[in-house]
Amino acid sequence: QVQLVESGGGLVQAGGSLRLSCAASGRTFSSYVMGWFRQAPGKERQFVAGISLSGYTYYQDAVKGRFTISRDNAKNTMYLQMNSLKPEDTAVYYCAASSRTYGPSHPSDFGSWGQGTQVTVSS
Repeated sequence: QVQLVESGGGLVQAGGSLRLSCAASGRTFSSYVMGWFRQAPGKERQFVAGISLSGYTYYQDAVKGRFTISRDNAKNTMYLQMNSLKPEDTAVYYCAASSRTYGPSHPSDFGSWGQGTQVTVSS
């Protein structure tokens, strides 16, 4: 498995931006489809964005046009650039790695998880 560590969370005002990072170690990062999830208090963990081995990206409808997922295989790191943040984006954000290659988006598709980083957007 791959070990994952998120960073970059924090408190930001509505309309602001944050960039999350996910550093990977262990098995070959470039062989995994990577994803970002988020979980707000009392809610289920939900898919945010994914990026394939070739760099194809896909998003939850609520973040399309505001969030951008990317990866740098040379640095074993994935990113989530979040712009135009809204209070409803407040959650703990998790990065995850999947061995499935068909566009995984359910938590059960991902076998490795980071510890999470808190993002709080104030109104």
